[in-house]
Amino acid sequence: MVADPDDKPHGRVRQWLLQGLVDQSGRYQGSYGVKVEKTHSWWRVMCLTGVDYFSTLGYQPAIAALAAGLLSPFATIVLLLLTLFGALPVYRRVARESFKGEGSIAMLERLLPWWGGKLFVLVLLGFAATDFMITITLSAADASAHAIENPFAPSWFHGNEVIITLVLVALLGAVFIRGFKEAIGIATVLVAVYLVLNFVVVLVSIIHVFENTVVITNWWEALNAQHGNPLVMVGIALIVFPKLALGLSGFETGVAVMPQITGSPGDTPENPAGRIRGTWRLLTTAALIMSTFLITSSFVTTLLIPQAEFQPGGEANGRALAFLAHEYLGSAFGTVYDISTIAILWFAGASAMAGLLNLVPRYLPRYGMAPQWVRAVRPLVLVFTGIAFIITLAFKANVDAQGGAYATGVLVLITSASVAVTLSARRQRQRKRTVGFGIVSLVFLYTTVANVFERPDGVRIAALFILAILVVSLVSRVQRSFQLRATSVTLDGTALEFLRADAERKVIHLIANEPDDGSALEYRIKNKEERHDSHIPTSAKIIFIEVCPADSSNFEEDLVVRGVTKHGYRVLEVRSGNVPNTLAVVLLTIRDETGVVPEIYFEWTEGNPVSNMLRFLITGGGEVAPVTREVLREAEKNVKLRPAVHVS
Repeated sequence: MVADPDDKPHGRVRQWLLQGLVDQSGRYQGSYGVKVEKTHSWWRVMCLTGVDYFSTLGYQPAIAALAAGLLSPFATIVLLLLTLFGALPVYRRVARESFKGEGSIAMLERLLPWWGGKLFVLVLLGFAATDFMITITLSAADASAHAIENPFAPSWFHGNEVIITLVLVALLGAVFIRGFKEAIGIATVLVAVYLVLNFVVVLVSIIHVFENTVVITNWWEALNAQHGNPLVMVGIALIVFPKLALGLSGFETGVAVMPQITGSPGDTPENPAGRIRGTWRLLTTAALIMSTFLITSSFVTTLLIPQAEFQPGGEANGRALAFLAHEYLGSAFGTVYDISTIAILWFAGASAMAGLLNLVPRYLPRYGMAPQWVRAVRPLVLVFTGIAFIITLAFKANVDAQGGAYATGVLVLITSASVAVTLSARRQRQRKRTVGFGIVSLVFLYTTVANVFERPDGVRIAALFILAILVVSLVSRVQRSFQLRATSVTLDGTALEFLRADAERKVIHLIANEPDDGSALEYRIKNKEERHDSHIPTSAKIIFIEVCPADSSNFEEDLVVRGVTKHGYRVLEVRSGNVPNTLAVVLLTIRDETGVVPEIYFEWTEGNPVSNMLRFLITGGGEVAPVTREVLREAEKNVKLRPAVHVS
């Protein structure tokens, strides 16, 4: 059973850290609250995902120019096409099939059951952690760069990028320690101001380009001198566009915010059609806005900023649009732009932190692969803040150095989403959509592989996260092996009738039976042998209890115990992937329902006890009797209240 939230941990610090365990109040909701107190119009929720998606304008044009050089506009066009005709259709389908905000990872979890699915999800969580953690550190680093390059910045800012970034990360952690309830209101203001300022900068820059068309001529002549002819340019643009993958960030967040969107009056929990339509509008509008800004910003920054300024140490490195804001609109407007950029980049880290607080408690404890305290917000915030400190120090708050890791995380998540919708379409026998999504999956796979070869540091960082998750998961699952795993136990009417009838005699005898062929002979032999070996009186009534095998990779389950009659014998049936833990929790539930401490009878399991223990850890079976007794011993310290286990 899960811990009672009313239980008060010992010690003020521990009580403060574990307050409420899972937050139910919506204080930390952001886009991921356990309880959504108030929903909003889709366009306001778009601003919440927009602090992640739109904030990439702060550094994307500079990264594109650094990666693709004079070909940046062509490579950006390829990215635009992939956004509108690849990522957007994929995530519209994800929104339809995963409308609770669980995203593509939950789709793959359903499509790939058992241990293979769990391990795949853990690997994806490693890449998701890379994506979100680097979002925090990269955004904070770029916010620091905008602050340092501002002409009104104090002189001591220069050379202290790491310290400023660490302060921003610490402030982010402090926000989440306190709460994150008003995220949508803050995000709406930040995104509105930021997009208006970017529109002004881009519009003024475009006007300047057409007033000085010589920059277009110079750019085209330089392109021809470097690459020869248009076909070669297109080919190179196709090759280098994976370096621009940061422009795809935000789609996974876009479907995660679904629970925040106000649906239609006719919406049902099983079919929230209005909420799904709102999410489609959110995704489409965000993609169109971002695509417009990406192509226009790439065009003007490439034409108006010398290539040398994009290099490390240059004034446009990591801040191309800010460079243009100061250049053409003056220091005062440029400072306002810098402040807006710093704010939205910092808040983009908040969106990423909320994503981590959504993913980790949702999957790892349920898999038995994390301790229960990870369901609490505050300890996780401290852990993630500490990791962000380490990443910032390792990369020295360098935006360019973190770009590869960020792009890897983004691309792996989008590729996994493409694979998920392809498998979904195939399962539903939708041939045309299967082919279409399959092609999109291949394109994203190529983009991911190309990015990995170009910038392998992203995979190295993701591998560290994956290794850490797998190691901690394995250790945690072993340590939690003897816990009660059921989140709830329900006894149906027939089961209660069987148990209450025996409880009137103040004794309940249960015989554990591993279901075989279900014949009358099976139950007759089992009854005879167990009565003889365990000395159960002939006059005593017995009830068989059977655990029917299910997915053993599931750690936490909602159990339903059914009472049935088979060949004149009373039987309690329950489906579960973990036999001993299930038997233990059912025994304790029977005790609590009837007021009688039940007794259960086993026969010894054949085989080597070590191999049987390994079978238990992997398949949930194996050494059933001793493990059942150990689970009961851990759960109930009072021997008089502990169900008795007999083995013969």
